[in-house]
Parts: sequence; C-alpha cells; structure tokens
Amino acid sequence: MLPAIVVETLPRLTRAIKQLATDPRPDAALNLADELTGITAMVAEKFTNDRTADGIQKALQLTVGGVSLGLDSVLLHEGDQAALDFLVEHGAEHAFQAGFRLIRELSALPEDALVGEYDQDPVYAQRRLRELFIDICQADPNQNWSGYERYAQQLKQRKEAQAIVRLAGWLRRHNSEGPVSDADLNAEGVIALAIIFAVEGGGRVVARTGQKEFERFVKSVRKNKPDFEEGWAALVAAVPVQHHPVLLDRIASYRNSCTVLQHIRGRTAMKTLFSELENYAGSELDADYA
Repeated sequence: MLPAIVVETLPRLTRAIKQLATDPRPDAALNLADELTGITAMVAEKFTNDRTADGIQKALQLTVGGVSLGLDSVLLHEGDQAALDFLVEHGAEHAFQAGFRLIRELSALPEDALVGEYDQDPVYAQRRLRELFIDICQADPNQNWSGYERYAQQLKQRKEAQAIVRLAGWLRRHNSEGPVSDADLNAEGVIALAIIFAVEGGGRVVARTGQKEFERFVKSVRKNKPDFEEGWAALVAAVPVQHHPVLLDRIASYRNSCTVLQHIRGRTAMKTLFSELENYAGSELDADYA
C-alpha cells in the first residue's frame, strides 16, 4: 500500500513570509512586521482582549487568517512570491481589509431560508459578524488552514439561501389577498404554498392561507380537475425571470414528492390534507379557522 500523500496548506501569510529569506528588498521584513503588529493590536482591542495573553494570541491568529483570506481572494491562482510582492507593494492592512470585507459581506447574507426579526437587529448582526470572523479566520500560523475553502463553501450556501429568500419575498409582496409583511419568514413555506395553490389555475399568487381557504381550494381542485402543469406555467409566467431557477427547482421537487398534491384528487380526509400542508408551509400557515 502506498503511503498517503499529505499536502501542506499553511496560511497564505505564513507562506509569503517564508519568501522573505531570499527577498532582496531592504526593510521589507521590518515594515511587514510593523504592519502585522498594528493589525494584531487593533483586532485584540475590537474582537478579543488586549489585556490578556490569550486575547493577544487569539488576535494574532485572527490577523494571520484575515490577511491570508484577503491574499487568497486576490491571488487565488498565483504563487507565494506573488503574495509577498502584494504585501510589500500594497501592505498587510490592505490584504486584511480585503479579507474582512469578505467576512462582512458573507455575514449579511442569510444563513438559511428561515429569517427572523433578530436577523435585522444591529446588535445581533454585529455578534454574527464577530462569530463568523472568528470561525473562518482563526488560523495558527504553523498549522494547515482551509479558511478560504470554508469561506467559499459558505458563500455558495448563503447565496442559495438568499435566492430562496428573495423569491419568497417577491411572493409575499404579490400575494393575491394582499401583501404579507411579517418580520419572521419561512421562505420554503411561502414557496410551498405558492406552488401548491398554483395547481388550481387562474394565476393567483398565494403566500399565506388559512384552513377555510385551503378547504375551498381542495374542493375546487376535486371538482374542476385542473391541469397542474398549466397552473405552474401560469405561476412561472407571473414571477420575474431572476427567480425562475429556484421556482422551477421547487416545482420539479413537488411534482414528484408533495404528498398534498399526491392525495388532493383522492378521498383523503380534509383534516389529513391540512396536516400534510402544515408540514410544507410551517409558520406561513394561519392556524386560526377563518
């Protein structure tokens, strides 16, 4: 059996510093050390604790990760010498700010399709930024670090969540019975309601409903036997094109797996159907019988 190949992936800042041993530029090492000291002091004051050894040590690790994240984002496909050149020419502060900007933009994106009123609270947003900064950028300068890969993965996931939230927001604003403006949002629940109710046809947008309206809907479908595909086509036509990828993906999923749609044409009891609807709509379904 061949031995496993271990690839060393130290933080980009560490790898760049190693190039200083053969770098001919005078004062490059001194200037870089001075900059990194200043960044570490700032991070300790704002994010850790500049009065304890543990706080300063943690600030140093965050500085290493923050600068490395910035270097990776600017020079992803370039070598370590290019990273050192960037630090000498533009400064470590520039690299750190580039990395921290990525974290700040990432923290502004939704983590998932459930959005609460606290997500818009400035205090909560600041706490979320700090936690994300520590989670991604804490890097031991002498150990392998995968901060940029984790950042890229979270960015992809959060952009997907953002697309879901934006579609749900549009559906809420264009709800046929009037805009829905609750602070809390179950985006998947909103989309589920819109897709399920769309099979009735007529181009209505349903982002919120109650038991009485659902019963009317079920009776209408059982009586008129509408073409589900025509109803979904009308919904897609009503929704702006930028939201189509998410909407079409969810329609494809519900076409094959939604128990409400599978049972709605049969003799399944209304109470059972409503319970199944709750599984899809969640908090977006009015609990009161109206």
